[in-house]
Parts: sequence; structure tokens; C-alpha cells
Amino acid sequence: MRCSWVNLKNQKYIEYHDKEWGIASYDDRYLFEMLILELFQSGLNWEIILNKRESFKKAYDNFDVYKISRYDNKKIIELMNNKNIIRNKLKIEASINNAKIFIDIKNEFQSFSNYIWSFTNYKVIHSKKNKTESALSKKISEDLKKRGMKFIGSKIIYSYLQAIGVIFDHELKCFKYQEEVCIKN
Repeated sequence: MRCSWVNLKNQKYIEYHDKEWGIASYDDRYLFEMLILELFQSGLNWEIILNKRESFKKAYDNFDVYKISRYDNKKIIELMNNKNIIRNKLKIEASINNAKIFIDIKNEFQSFSNYIWSFTNYKVIHSKKNKTESALSKKISEDLKKRGMKFIGSKIIYSYLQAIGVIFDHELKCFKYQEEVCIKN
């Protein structure tokens, strides 16, 4: 069995759940990709974003943070006209802004991974179920906002932390949870 939120009719969702979600990641490129996708997910269903992920990769230069940080008005117009992604100007502008802040954090901490994992002393947090935010997500969200990031409220950051494996939140009946229990014992 999988977590109850997985749409079993959507192969992309199954693959995402089974091979990505909740698996600890330390790769800055992936951490940035997920941060951008979570930003666009704000107010929407994750499945919508997941179904558009390949289009986002193409439109956003494979989530190259340095290229995105240099996007100009011409690129914003191009993204606004791309019917294959979410065309929200505020989110597009925030993604460019957040790329710049991501680079600043990366430079300060030698990697974004060092920054994000430092909040838990580089340990995975096993969460209590049915949460949408936590003291940890509030703390990180507040810090990112102070640094200038946009569209990164506590709930979005909680979802992000789940996605990148900082918070392990698979449901008890899920085979991923069962695997984790077996590994620990």
C-alpha cells in the first residue's frame, strides 16, 4: 500500500511517491527544482504541478539556478505565454527572485543543502501524521522571508521539507514507512 494521497490512476504520481517523495536529498539542483515547484503549487493541487513538471523543466532551463537568476522581462513574457506551465506573473517573478536568494544562501553555506539540513542538525525528522506545518517549517519560512524569498509560507515549506526528505512523513500503512521501520530495526 501507498500513502492515501497518491492517485493510483496517475503513473507520474506513483513514480514520484515511490522514488522521490520523502527520500533525503542533498543535491542543490534537485533542492532548487523542488523549491520552485512548491512555489508554483501554492494554492493548487500538487498533482497539477507534477503533471506539468516536464514542461516546467523545459521552460525553466532544467532548473539551472544561475540561468533563472538572470531571467529578464523578455523571459517573463515568454513564461507568461507558455500554456504548458502555471502562468502566474507573481509566481514567475518570485521564482526569479528566489533563484537569486538561493544562490546567496548557497554561497554563504557552501551549498543550499548545508543550509536546509542545518535546521535539523542534518537529521531526518520523523513526523507525527496529518500535519501541514510545524515549528520547523515556520522557522525556515521566517528565515527565508528575512532573506527575501517570496511564496514560501510555513505550509509550502512543510510540504517542501516532506518532498526533499528532511521530514519523513509516509503514512503507517505505506510500504515506504514499512521499509523505513525495517531499516531502523
